Amino acid sequence: METVNAVGRRKAAVARVILKEGNGTITINHRPLEVYFPSSILQFIVKQPLATLDVVEKYDIQVNLDGGGFKGQAEALRLGIARALVKINPEDKAVLRRAGFMTRDPRAVERKKPGQPKARKRFQFSKR
Repeated sequence: METVNAVGRRKAAVARVILKEGNGTITINHRPLEVYFPSSILQFIVKQPLATLDVVEKYDIQVNLDGGGFKGQAEALRLGIARALVKINPEDKAVLRRAGFMTRDPRAVERKKPGQPKARKRFQFSKR
């Protein structure tokens, strides 16, 4: 089997995923998953598409993660892994879509407006 590339995005995070057949090692920016994401919840988020299809021990995943915070990075990686799995086997798309792993979450930070301290917050109004 050849390698499969996919990209996942969430907020400001971008995950470039390279998936190939192996024994289940996940390497993120040349570090193991457990070192990069010490939180078990984030590790669970990353492995969700693999667990759904029951292929956790079947593929080696190499990831280049950039931008955003740790939660956004984990969710970007989840989308990237799901897209790579669909490239390998298109029949899995329906299962992953039902679980919600194929949808790119479009929510991002709203821009700051001029004349305001933040996107929606206003400076204090003084009547006199």
